[in-house]
Amino acid sequence: MSGMIERLPAWPSLPELLGWVESGVPGMPGLSSIRIEESLAEGAYTLRAELPGIDPGHDVELTVTEGILTLRAERRTETTEKHHSEFRYGRFARSVRLPAGARGDETRAHCKDGVLTITVPVAEPKASTRTITVERT
Repeated sequence: MSGMIERLPAWPSLPELLGWVESGVPGMPGLSSIRIEESLAEGAYTLRAELPGIDPGHDVELTVTEGILTLRAERRTETTEKHHSEFRYGRFARSVRLPAGARGDETRAHCKDGVLTITVPVAEPKASTRTITVERT
C-alpha cells in the first residue's frame, strides 16, 4: 500500500478547494497570490511575503511604479517523478499601494528562511492648512 489517499477523479479534495479560493479565480492559470503581512511604524512601511522554495536572486522581481509596489516570483516545476503534490508551481504576483509619503526609490529588500522583507521609508506628513478664499462672480 502506498499510503496515498484514494480520490474520486471528479471530486477535488478540501485542500484543493481551499487552494483554488486562495489562488484567485479558477481557470486563470499562471498567476497566484502571495501571502503578505504589512506594517507602518517608525517612518517605514514594511511588507513581509512568504516565498518558500523560491530563489530570491533569480526568481523574484520587485518594482515600484507611481506608488504601487509589485512583487513577482516564480517557482519552477521540479523534474522529479511524483504521484501527488500540493506544492504550487508557476508565477505568483502581488501588488500593494504604498502609503502617502513613501519614498519608493529608497526601497530595500532581503530574504531569510523563505520570507522576503521589503522596507520603504515613509516621510512624515507635513501638517499644513490653507484657507481658500471663495471669490464672488
